[in-house]
Amino acid sequence: MILSDAEILRNIESGAIVITPFRREALGSNSYDVRLGKTLARYRDEVLDAKQHNLIQTFDIPDEGFVLQPHEFYLGVTEEYTETHKHVPFLEGKSSVGRLGIDIHATAGKGDVGFCNTWTLEISVKQPVRVYAGMPIGQLIYFKVAGEILTPYNTKKNAKYNGQTRLPVESMMWKNF
Repeated sequence: MILSDAEILRNIESGAIVITPFRREALGSNSYDVRLGKTLARYRDEVLDAKQHNLIQTFDIPDEGFVLQPHEFYLGVTEEYTETHKHVPFLEGKSSVGRLGIDIHATAGKGDVGFCNTWTLEISVKQPVRVYAGMPIGQLIYFKVAGEILTPYNTKKNAKYNGQTRLPVESMMWKNF
């Protein structure tokens, strides 16, 4: 079951959901709109290796925007820091963003109960498109969980994406080896 706007607000008031900064006008009927943060990243190497730590180079989106190119892969970050302590958060692209040919995640749209961080976006485009820091980029929806959570993500010792950051985070697949 997806949380309604009233339920999202109740969970923010109780601390079960944290969104910083919170903008009331970003709350939809059953979702919360998140914005593109000011920093993008690209991998330094053309060929990535799942067993190696692939380094990224970050850069800030200038005021006049930045043109994303097809056949390039970018990591972005949400402006919002979120915490979700009782629900499963899903990040989906906004339809207006999709209609510009922008994909905001390749496979990682679901968070875990206990995820506490900004969201790294896996951005690709179908044709060149100019983007701006602070533009609406996606929407969070929250699902109720049936049953007790034994180990929230923020308490897992082997969680690869714990720790607060305002920057895109590269793949940590290499830690699985």
